[in-house]
Amino acid sequence: MLDVKLLRNNINYVYTILKKRNFNLDINLINKLEKERKFFQIKIEKLQIEKNKISYILSKKNVNSISDLKQKSIVTNKNILKYKSVLNNIKKNIKYIYSSIPNLPLEEVPIGINKTKNKEIKKWGKIPDYDFMIKDHLELGLLHKGIDIESGVNLSGSKFFVLRGIIAYLHRILIQFMLDIHVNQHNYQEIYVPYIVKQETLYGTGQLPKFSKDLFHIQNFKNNSTCKYFLIPTAEVPLTNLVYNKIIEENKLPIKYVAHTPCFRSEVGSYGQYNKGLIRTHQFDKVELVQLVKPQYSIKTLEQITTHAEKILQLLNLPYRKVLLCTGDMSFASSKTYDLEVWFPSKKQYYEISSCSNMGDFQSRRIKARYRRIKDKKIKFIHTLNGSGLAVGRTLAAIMENYQLKNGNIKIPSILQSYMNGMKYIKTKKI
Repeated sequence: MLDVKLLRNNINYVYTILKKRNFNLDINLINKLEKERKFFQIKIEKLQIEKNKISYILSKKNVNSISDLKQKSIVTNKNILKYKSVLNNIKKNIKYIYSSIPNLPLEEVPIGINKTKNKEIKKWGKIPDYDFMIKDHLELGLLHKGIDIESGVNLSGSKFFVLRGIIAYLHRILIQFMLDIHVNQHNYQEIYVPYIVKQETLYGTGQLPKFSKDLFHIQNFKNNSTCKYFLIPTAEVPLTNLVYNKIIEENKLPIKYVAHTPCFRSEVGSYGQYNKGLIRTHQFDKVELVQLVKPQYSIKTLEQITTHAEKILQLLNLPYRKVLLCTGDMSFASSKTYDLEVWFPSKKQYYEISSCSNMGDFQSRRIKARYRRIKDKKIKFIHTLNGSGLAVGRTLAAIMENYQLKNGNIKIPSILQSYMNGMKYIKTKKI
């Protein structure tokens, strides 16, 4: 959430910046609601002063016209309650509007409506040449009896899958490998988190109220409760909320968390041409990085967290590129985002495998995550950052495609061979 003072005092500035995100801020509505809020707040304050005066007079002995004063006190109190109800509704409307406003992009973010204006920062790795007809990862998965789409559909519906045998093993090894690198080399603390969270938790990181349709909802009717729960769309949600309503001492920052979780997204629609296999599914695994830092370090930390995700791709020797997203392609809560896109030879194209974002104080204002400065004991909002380190299914698919051989075998990346007891190849089974 943006700073309320900024919205109230510099709304025209906010409007101008948000236009870069193709977001039209309804200034007239906000001004109208804020004017009504002030009006009723002042009215309630005046009535409260009047009520206090009456109570003071009634507390004195030998007061004349006690019945008239008591009646006036009753009427005044009714008006206070009535106007408080009106004021609460106004505040709810204001809060909903403010919570639906996206973050302000940083100055260096390129302006654009969609991904066509994203800026390529660099490319890494050599794109392999093949002297044979290559297969995509789904064809290879079927060849090795490792990717079972049919069973996933039978069990749960479209965009679910089952992994079997050596492919399932490689998927598990990738999770362990990513966690080891981030914990042992990048000094993150490994965290295990719930996969089901309350709606307040999703509000804290910005998924609610705007993106409710993209989430899997769980209704809890136990003890006649109608409280809503949700399956997490990413570990960013519970990890960031670990500091909900907390004040952290300055010397405890930065805080660095890493977690492996499944991610659940009910999003529908087409997101590019290549959506089959493991590329876009309702359930997928991801290793997520979250950092909580002092404001002056968040810009530098975004570069750091991105290099941590890049390190996984480099160790796996997978060709990729780093892209700075334009204003129209960033997530709701982000002020600046880098995407890492890995090369898929079957499509001769790069596809997103990691998204690393600086949220500034946007999320911390929603979850009231603050820190206490050492020098003056002042309380300030922390800055939150997150990044995929990496999406496991897409990493698996990229390895299968980039490391395929003419005979259908798949070479195991050198860095993973020790994890797989020295195995160097996934071999096709002879019938």
